[in-house]
Amino acid sequence: MTETTFTTLTERGRTEREGATRRNEEVTHRETTDEAVDEETCPECSGELQADETHGETACRDCGLVVDENEVDRGPEWRAFDSQEKNEKSRVGAPTTNLMHDKGLSSVIDWQNKDAYGGQLSARKRQQMQRLRTWDERFRAKSAKDRNLKQALGEIERMSSALDLPDTVAETAGVIYRRALEEDLLPGRSIEAVATASVYAAARQSDVPRSLDEFEPVSRVDRREFARAYRYVARELELAMEPTNPDDFLPRFCSELGASEELKRRATDLLSAGKRAHVHSGKSPSGLAAAAIYAASRLLDQEFTQEEVAEVADVSAVTIRSRYRELLRAADDQHYATAD
Repeated sequence: MTETTFTTLTERGRTEREGATRRNEEVTHRETTDEAVDEETCPECSGELQADETHGETACRDCGLVVDENEVDRGPEWRAFDSQEKNEKSRVGAPTTNLMHDKGLSSVIDWQNKDAYGGQLSARKRQQMQRLRTWDERFRAKSAKDRNLKQALGEIERMSSALDLPDTVAETAGVIYRRALEEDLLPGRSIEAVATASVYAAARQSDVPRSLDEFEPVSRVDRREFARAYRYVARELELAMEPTNPDDFLPRFCSELGASEELKRRATDLLSAGKRAHVHSGKSPSGLAAAAIYAASRLLDQEFTQEEVAEVADVSAVTIRSRYRELLRAADDQHYATAD
């Protein structure tokens, strides 16, 4: 046999093997596809199959044929009838949160001095557990950055609770503070000032604003310091911040005053008229909202005193007297312009 003939036979054998391999792959693919189709359709009527997790069965929706039974239930083995019972029986941890420096991923030693059976620990064991808690707390915040973040997030949570802000605002404030810490914006500024600025910015972004006067009693720094920190953080982080809308203060003020829905609608109309007349330009949003409530109460003979409204809005009575006249004048001008 010549060398040319041997090479030809070798190439022919290789071609035949490749063809056989290709045919086997096609057959396997067809079988796999057919099995997938069979799993999704009824073998009797080719109808759609539906899984019934309650009975552990898979049946045809058209003819009712049970295709599979005794399926594995991958849910919990216990039942719960309310959220409290569900939380008590659940064996998973709390969700991650930005209000903890480690986002809640680390373990915590329980403060109760009880064993697994609910019995009290001995004096020696209590001392041992206390030492373990101390070291556990130290290991959870090993670096200066973690200690800084831990203190700041505690301040954010405290101020959010004192101002009755939603949890979403506190979470957003935690994200803003983390960004400020990563961008190295804290040198030269106190932790409390940047934390207060983060809460103020988060409240504005979430459309549940609070005035600077409301932050002053709950913050551990004076107003000038945290206002300066807010301007710096907002500029450096390029926070998208729209001007505060006076309408955002109305629901809270009306709720605290016990005002009616009619009064709230009239106050909203007065604010809309004031915006069209540009009365709100350069004015305090909370002061305008308080003035609109006072003006609406006079128009509807549901009069609140200026002192009552001023106390709820945390503004002066002088501000209300000045602003409510401007709002009434703007509403009258637009009414006459419409009538003409």
